Amino acid sequence: MIDGLCGKKPAEFGHGFTLVELLVVISLLSLVMLAMVSALRTTAQTEERVDLRLQRNDEMRVASDFLRGILGRISARKLVGPIVEGESQFAFRGEDHELTWVGIMPARYGAGGRYNFRLSMDAAPSGHALVVRFIPWVDDSVPLDWTGAQAHALVANISELTLQYEDAEAEPPVWTPHWLVADRLPQRVRVGIRTANGPWPELVVAMRIAPGSDPVSSGAVFGGSQ
Repeated sequence: MIDGLCGKKPAEFGHGFTLVELLVVISLLSLVMLAMVSALRTTAQTEERVDLRLQRNDEMRVASDFLRGILGRISARKLVGPIVEGESQFAFRGEDHELTWVGIMPARYGAGGRYNFRLSMDAAPSGHALVVRFIPWVDDSVPLDWTGAQAHALVANISELTLQYEDAEAEPPVWTPHWLVADRLPQRVRVGIRTANGPWPELVVAMRIAPGSDPVSSGAVFGGSQ
């Protein structure tokens, strides 16, 4: 039996793969692996985009809710003492990139009560951020020192902040980037935010007097209405 096998020629055995066949198989395997890697990369990128969008939506919701809470209950208490002609009678300064006012801090965000607020775009370690600073209100005659104020970054990595104020005395109402009216407050404020991912939907907040906290301001004029 062994002698019979040894006597066979090499051609009589089953032949193996040729070099061309091996190259074809390797090429096909490479294409399959490339397709699998591409599919996995696409899946990972899709999940990352979804996570970023969810994070952006959460950030937008939290920031919007907070701004509505502190801008929606504004104090119309008039300043005590002499007022420079042309300046506001209220603790309110409305500029195109910064807003300062006296408002009511909702209790769910910490200690409630009347606070001095400032909303602006400030420098941050990673660029710029939408920052709200707040100091407990003590007395209108006390100069504000914002360096000692508490600060809360609402939105990180913003590239632009625009503020506009509605003058309801005009017909139709007019939006202006600078509030220069001394004897009344704007009825609404419009906040525009742009980030690296694009602009946010404009946020429009109605500014309402909190009569329970400012009983002496019941006669304040708000956007032209008593």
